[in-house]
Amino acid sequence: MTEPETGTRTLPLRENFPAFYRREYPNMVAIAAAVSGNRAIAEDLAQEAMLRAHRHWDRVSAYERPGAWVRRGTINLALSAAKRAAAEFPRVLRLAERSTLPEPDVADDRIWKAVAKLPGNQRAAVALHYLEDRPIDEIADILEISAATARVHLHRGRKALASTLDPEEATNG
Repeated sequence: MTEPETGTRTLPLRENFPAFYRREYPNMVAIAAAVSGNRAIAEDLAQEAMLRAHRHWDRVSAYERPGAWVRRGTINLALSAAKRAAAEFPRVLRLAERSTLPEPDVADDRIWKAVAKLPGNQRAAVALHYLEDRPIDEIADILEISAATARVHLHRGRKALASTLDPEEATNG
């Protein structure tokens, strides 16, 4: 992108919201699904985060990395949804006893179910790293934590996943 000159100061060229939305929305859905553990509501969570970005686009588009802002919002919404789901779990179990729902057909379902059981920041770090191939510094920026803390969350998440997905290797390794 080129930057227009205004006097002695150079202003960054702001991206328009539709282009931002098209580029970022699929990633937000994937992050919301990984962090919330619920693929069924991931699109709604991503849509809500994008709606918030749109409402504040004059301010958000001026940020150096508006994608980081919307990722943080998506992660916050997904963590809140996961907390609500955990609180509603006993009621859902009672309903489930009366009906059966088909399981989603997802190749990595076992892995993402394990990710969904991780603590919030570990889930977020794993999702950002493995779904979007984000480096530690970007994960830290998005989660608003230090790089060292982001590294710890990713390490602990990986370790927990290893023991969950392959308990024998975790105890022998």
